[in-house]
Parts: sequence; structure tokens; C-alpha cells
Amino acid sequence: MPDGTSTSHLLRPKLATVLGEGYGLGAFRKDVLAALTVAIVALPLSMAIAVASGVSPERGLYTAIVGGFIVSLLSGSRFQIGGPAGAFIVLVASTVARFGVEGLLVTVFMSGLMLTLIGVLRLGSLIRHIPHAVTVGFTCGIAVTIAASQLKELGGLHLTGPEPGLLGPKLLTLGRSVSTLTPAALAVGAGSATLIFTLRRYRPTWPGMLIAVVLAVTMLMGLLQPAKGAIIALQWCQGMQGFAVRPGKVEAGVE
Repeated sequence: MPDGTSTSHLLRPKLATVLGEGYGLGAFRKDVLAALTVAIVALPLSMAIAVASGVSPERGLYTAIVGGFIVSLLSGSRFQIGGPAGAFIVLVASTVARFGVEGLLVTVFMSGLMLTLIGVLRLGSLIRHIPHAVTVGFTCGIAVTIAASQLKELGGLHLTGPEPGLLGPKLLTLGRSVSTLTPAALAVGAGSATLIFTLRRYRPTWPGMLIAVVLAVTMLMGLLQPAKGAIIALQWCQGMQGFAVRPGKVEAGVE
């Protein structure tokens, strides 16, 4: 009867293997850049999924941080990724709307149990029998879902009601709100996307998404800081000399 020594390495976390082989400064530098890039995408997305689930945003952060740590600690692959998936926002929102947060928790536990059983029964190899067209179609569907979910923020659109979850009603609602488009928001989003694709084309080893986000945030802070300083000064004048600060104008009053 086999004693299991021939397959024991399959159950060993890859982190232990990597540390046993030697972990140098070069690998650490690459991991830090990868971690920052993933965090910029994963943390806001985790808060968005939490809000869609009907809970507070910090719970999404807790889930992303703790879940990501566990996946990295116990992963069996050097390239395994764990984090929130934007394509599941629609599923999460519809589940919460129909069954509540308690129903969502039951669904998550059932999904984890099914994945565990698939691993124990060694059924993961069945994935090779799924047609390539199905995999490509599923991936394209995720891409379309994520792209549609970002159109509102990309154009700085202002909706009169909640944004629909389904793709068709979402596009119709966004189309009716085109008149509220914010040129500055569109310029920042389009400029960031252009920079990411340009760096991917000419400097593929550079962290394009990280560079684009840092530059966009720095530029916005530089543009908004003078306005913020002016508002603080006007509020100080209001308290000292009876000025009243109103949106778009300043009115003088008598105490």
C-alpha cells in the first residue's frame, strides 16, 4: 500500500519550496511591484463588492487582505492569484437582493465545500475537457462586464437612480446620462489607459498600472490642492470677518 511519500510534495505550500530554494533581493523587488499593482486594483474592487453585498466597505478590505494572505501562504503554485473578481459583482448583488447577506454567506460556504470536494476527489483534471471556445467566451464575458461597470466612473456620469446590474439596462441608463459627462474625469481615465497601453508596448517590464495610478493621483492632488487652500482661507475669513462661503461664490455678511 503506498505510503503517500510520492505525492506529499503536492500538498506542500509553494512558499516553503521557494524559501527552501533561496529567496533573494531580486525576487523580493519583483514581488513588491506585483503586490502594489495588485493592491491598487484589488482593494477598491473589494470595497465595491462589499457595498454591492449590502455591508460596509471595510469588510471588503478585511476579506481581500486576509484571503489574499491565506492564498499566498498556502498556495501550491508560484503564480496562483487570489482576490476579488469584478465579474462576480452582478452575482453577489443579485444573491443579496434575493436571499440577503445570510444567503450570500451560505452560498460562499457551499462554494468552498464544493471546491474542497473537487480537490479531494481529484476532479480538477476534468477542466481539460472544457472546450476552448467556452473558456474564451467566459473570459470575454468577464472583460465586457468589468468594462461596463467602469463606464460611469470613466465618464464621471451622474445618475438619477441606482445603476442597474444587468448589462443591457446598465448601458441604457448610462446612455441617458451622457449629458452629465465630466470632461476632466474622462480625460484622466483615457490618459491613464493610454499610458498603460503605451508602457506595455514599449516598456513591458515596467509596472504600467502602478505608474498610471500614481501619476493620475499626483496630478489630481496638485490641481485640487490650491482650491482646497482657498476654501480653508475663506472659511477662516468667515469665522473672523463674517464672510459666508457658498458653492461657487463668496458672500459678505454682518455678524
